[in-house]
Amino acid sequence: MTDHGTAIEWTHRPGTKGETWNPTLGCSIASHGCIRCYAAKSAWRKNFNPKTPQYHGLTRRVNGHPVWTGELRLAPEATLLKPLGWREPRTVFVNSMSDLFHENVPDEWIDRVFAIMALCPQHTFIVLTKRAQRMYQYFDETVKQFRSQIQNYISMARGLAPDCERPFNVDFLHLPNVWLGVSAEDQERAEERIPLLLATPAAVRFISAEPLLGPIDLARITRVGDGIKYDALRGLRSFVIGADGDGRAMYDAPEKLARLDWVIVGGESGKDARPMHPAWARSLRDQCAADGVPFFFKQWGEWAPHRIEPGGDLGGDIRAGRVKIVHPTGQSDVEVAIATSGRGTIPGSCYMACIGKRAAGNSLDGEHHLAWPVQP
Repeated sequence: MTDHGTAIEWTHRPGTKGETWNPTLGCSIASHGCIRCYAAKSAWRKNFNPKTPQYHGLTRRVNGHPVWTGELRLAPEATLLKPLGWREPRTVFVNSMSDLFHENVPDEWIDRVFAIMALCPQHTFIVLTKRAQRMYQYFDETVKQFRSQIQNYISMARGLAPDCERPFNVDFLHLPNVWLGVSAEDQERAEERIPLLLATPAAVRFISAEPLLGPIDLARITRVGDGIKYDALRGLRSFVIGADGDGRAMYDAPEKLARLDWVIVGGESGKDARPMHPAWARSLRDQCAADGVPFFFKQWGEWAPHRIEPGGDLGGDIRAGRVKIVHPTGQSDVEVAIATSGRGTIPGSCYMACIGKRAAGNSLDGEHHLAWPVQP
């Protein structure tokens, strides 16, 4: 069994060692999927350790939970160059404690991170962001002329490691060992971020639906503001050409474009974690299976489907917060009550029990789904 330097399961790709690498530290809330951020919790603990001064002041407590302050720090040169010293192949989560495309990370620092990744073709680097717009703009030659000329990038990268004799890939727009992904916790965030990801050059494109907080239909991704519809798993795009007699949008024949190569799904863990409805995970599993896209079910998180025991006190468990009703729409109990004139549930609602991450596990309907895309 391959030794892994991180517990993040989707870095445990067969034949490689799982690893994290943090060229920057710090972040800020981008959407409601961030409010129970595991990385902020970890940074908060390190904030009190005199051996980790780089984390001091990056987080604060809000309503009893650690959150990022928005301060960003660039890692020292030794951390930036660290992957150059790794000999055996590794699958590396880039910036597990930050976001490479955060608005406060200078373009020049992102350049240097890509330089290191280009100099390490034996490793696979997984870059996950909530800032899809910044990532798209960084790569879009028409917007930014891609920072500078290719030759400047090559010179800079070689300057960081002048003795490196590894092969250097000059086409850094399509580095085969760099996978780019966006977080998408619900349909709104999927529609905001996935079209930008599909327009960004990458060897592998993926989404991390963790924490999954609502249903996502990847065949009906409508870009906000312009009505363009994407089938993200099949790589199709259609444009609005009018409306039918009932006012519903009509689309032209779809055209081919890039598609998603991988989907990661997981529930939330930690104190006050929010439960994930089983139907949301099943739907993404089935969508991926229908189109042959690798699906990775990481975990249930703190909550798992509740098994109602004969003679049990379901009402007492609900009042005590040990069991929650989760609605398939992703609406809150209050929203459902208003929409249904006082009823506490809607068809498809289910009971979820807070049993802890370890007990909840990572099997979905009795099966483990641990698929990775094929390395280009």
